[in-house]
Amino acid sequence: MTTYNSMELMICLAARYLEDGATVVVGTGAPCAAAMLAQKLHAPGLVVMFEAGGMGPLLPTMPISVGDSRTFWRGISASSMTEIMELCQRGMVDYTFLGGAQIDQYGNINSTQIGPRDLPPRVRFPGSGGANDLASLCWRTMMITPQDQRRFVPRLDFMTSPGYLHGPGAREAAGLPPGTGPYKVITQLAVFGFDEATKRMRVESLHPGVDLAQVQDNAGFTLLVAPQLPVSMPPSAEELALLRREVDPYRYVIGRN
Repeated sequence: MTTYNSMELMICLAARYLEDGATVVVGTGAPCAAAMLAQKLHAPGLVVMFEAGGMGPLLPTMPISVGDSRTFWRGISASSMTEIMELCQRGMVDYTFLGGAQIDQYGNINSTQIGPRDLPPRVRFPGSGGANDLASLCWRTMMITPQDQRRFVPRLDFMTSPGYLHGPGAREAAGLPPGTGPYKVITQLAVFGFDEATKRMRVESLHPGVDLAQVQDNAGFTLLVAPQLPVSMPPSAEELALLRREVDPYRYVIGRN
């Protein structure tokens, strides 16, 4: 039996959603590992982009920042943040990965602060960077995150990056491009999508050994559940071999369980 940890599972699941010929803006860490794995396994034509301007590199090893020289290695362009964001505005970016301290049932993300907005925060985070732009303009937003009630909250302390705001039609009413928005949330317990009618977060698959009650207990709001609830397919031997030997041999990312 092949053994794996939760980070390896989340990365492998995320990589499977990135198809050949698609475009994706990633940061460092798990999203970059997912993109690298997809490139090496089933999507050699995946165009990976970084906020600092690297476009279409064939990443030799795991970069440590979005401005790392490796994010330009054998790329199609050494551009800048301006060009990357312009491509997003023009509707040419299929996927982006975002992270944050909090996420709510509509996929809105907080990466700014913990504590009420009108008071000094208890904890201050880096803020948006390019996350608001990417969440606003890319077609599909994905998130790889640990899941617990501190992160999955009924109400954000601060909205940094928009999901479906407060429900159907809200993004469009706010002037965001129709058809864009949250796509998948991948945690150590389950994979979530978003219900088409209500735009609320919905459980779509459970990871091996996890039951629905455990997933709900680790969320601060009521989760919708898909009519069919399969078990997430574990990483294959090939996926794990590539991930461990070529994508992250020093276990910078996959060593975090």
